[in-house]
Amino acid sequence: MKTDVADIQLSLASMLKSKIPPLKIRKDTEKVLELCGTIEAMQGKQKVDGYYFASVMPKPKDCRFYFFPIYTHAPHFENISDEAKKALKGKSCFHIKKLSPEMELEINEMIDLGLDLYQKDGLI
Repeated sequence: MKTDVADIQLSLASMLKSKIPPLKIRKDTEKVLELCGTIEAMQGKQKVDGYYFASVMPKPKDCRFYFFPIYTHAPHFENISDEAKKALKGKSCFHIKKLSPEMELEINEMIDLGLDLYQKDGLI
């Protein structure tokens, strides 16, 4: 089980970076990694260079994983584990203090499902 914020950040960033393409990096600094799609799309009333997908942001006590597909396609993510539900704050932000191997696998599967859903909808 990973409890160090830097280790959690590295694991989450590696999972997301392994999905390039079809995702691309919009921001990559020590404070944030943000990925989006590669197709111009409407996001709300604004045209963007790629539809927002996910971000990883380390904080002093946890690592934040913002995962937009859980917001845009909520019914597909209703059966997440209790461990994931406990980390979910709000609609799309996970505050991860401990990253178990099971949670790591689940997040990777969620990313894959989010990619499939966004590709089917022509967002990425």
